Amino acid sequence: MAEGENEVRWDGLCSRDSTTRETALENIKQTILRKTEYLRSVKETPLRPSDGLSNAVSLDGLNKLLAHLLMLSKRCPFKDVREKSEFILKSVQELGIRIPRPLGHGPSRFIPEKEILQVGGEDAQMHTLFADSFAALGRLDNITLVMVFHPQYLESFLKTQHYLLQMDGPLPLHYRHYIGIMAAARHQCSYLVNLHVNDFLHVGGDPKWLNGLENAPQKLQNLGELNKVLAHRPWLITKEHIEGLLKAEEHSWSLAELVHAVVLLTHYHSLASFTFGCGISPEIHCDGGHTFRPPSVSNYCICDITNGNHSVDEMQVNPAGNVSVSDAFFEVEALMEKMRQLQECRDEEEASQEEMASRFEIEKRESMFVFSSDDEEVTPARDVSRHFEDTSYGYKDFSRHGMHVPTFRVQDYCWEDHGYSLVNRLYPDVGQLIDEKFHIAYNLTYNTMAMHKDVDTSMLRRAIWNYIHCMFGIRYDDYDYGEINQLLDRSFKVYIKTVVCTPEKVTKRMYDSFWRQFKHSEKVHVNLLLIEARMQAELLYALRAITRYMT
Repeated sequence: MAEGENEVRWDGLCSRDSTTRETALENIKQTILRKTEYLRSVKETPLRPSDGLSNAVSLDGLNKLLAHLLMLSKRCPFKDVREKSEFILKSVQELGIRIPRPLGHGPSRFIPEKEILQVGGEDAQMHTLFADSFAALGRLDNITLVMVFHPQYLESFLKTQHYLLQMDGPLPLHYRHYIGIMAAARHQCSYLVNLHVNDFLHVGGDPKWLNGLENAPQKLQNLGELNKVLAHRPWLITKEHIEGLLKAEEHSWSLAELVHAVVLLTHYHSLASFTFGCGISPEIHCDGGHTFRPPSVSNYCICDITNGNHSVDEMQVNPAGNVSVSDAFFEVEALMEKMRQLQECRDEEEASQEEMASRFEIEKRESMFVFSSDDEEVTPARDVSRHFEDTSYGYKDFSRHGMHVPTFRVQDYCWEDHGYSLVNRLYPDVGQLIDEKFHIAYNLTYNTMAMHKDVDTSMLRRAIWNYIHCMFGIRYDDYDYGEINQLLDRSFKVYIKTVVCTPEKVTKRMYDSFWRQFKHSEKVHVNLLLIEARMQAELLYALRAITRYMT
């Protein structure tokens, strides 16, 4: 009876046909009740020494199934599945077996659960999007539930991710998930690592590979150097990196495979930024997302208290020091006024090319010294760090030593004219999907700023995007980098730099301390800009190196 979770077929629950779901639920119910009855009978029978381990394994297998059911009861877009999952859990509880309960307070540790769309409360259009996502992944993950603030972007994001992971492409399915694990692990993002470990096993990946990168095929091990440099110092990527992967004898990558791998690496580096930047909570069915312990008198978890993520009502606690509501209000007004003034200056005079170049170099240099006051080394946990090599390699080493970032001129190599066509040529349709996602993130606007309506936010969005590219040495000749200092204050720059370069160090205090009068949906919008600008920056350096190799 020591079977694991794999004996249960969850696939039927993803069907849009209610009869198929009903049949699948009945099979799941019978399997779980059979396991429950077995464990009940074991409790009433005297143990032989050899039975202990077998029974522990059986209980562990049942607990995994119950955790999965708990996730379905809260997160499945199909009402019948939610209700039947809850019914099965109660049936198990009535038989004397402890059932799990969710930990935490919703999909994000930074955003109150009441502000996030509840599953079951969505309109018809959103339900279709949820159902598509659930059908593709077998779950409605917390990233989706936070991105849902911006449905147009979410639809593009899910379509792109589905194509990268599940549609026809150069790389086999298990390689795709393993590359996702490698990329997320570079930023110690256990949330994404855990999700893709499960997906990797689900598509038939070899469990031995999960013991460490050295147990994966040499071809994947060879990708480790590119993963490292791309994640932390993409400006150092050269055509020699590309040549080393394409000419590795029996372990060689084809050009098409390499482009697929590069897109996956950049996608998951950026998604790690979003995960930390929005404080995404562990999935309900994963480690840290549920507990079998009954609720204590206090709702506090000791880990929450020590890391500053208290569950006290946010309105009663001032997260950013002793800043009054009126101070935060005046910050918004001051930002609006700066935008007006800059627009007037643009209309009156235009700086010379020499002056524009000088302002870029100043901003690039200054961006290296933007760090938070609580910036300290984060030691990766073994379960994450085994998926990559050279754990000490990061962005900080570079910037603290004042090394020079060479300037990458967009006029010489840009996504629209060069990167897009290269990706589309070697991995058809993906260039189009990524391009659409970039455009939606960059142009997304509701013409609001905090409490103000009918605001043209294009100047602010461009400043955020160009500041991120500036940190990576990427320059737009037609942009006045003097605007960045006018529009982005220090606390916002600290947040941007941390989310983009060292996301594992993001704290709730950083999230709370920028744009204090703005809505959570606006802060999530900022994160969409950050991850897409970061992904484009990484892609530009990698694709330029591939182009140089090809020519």
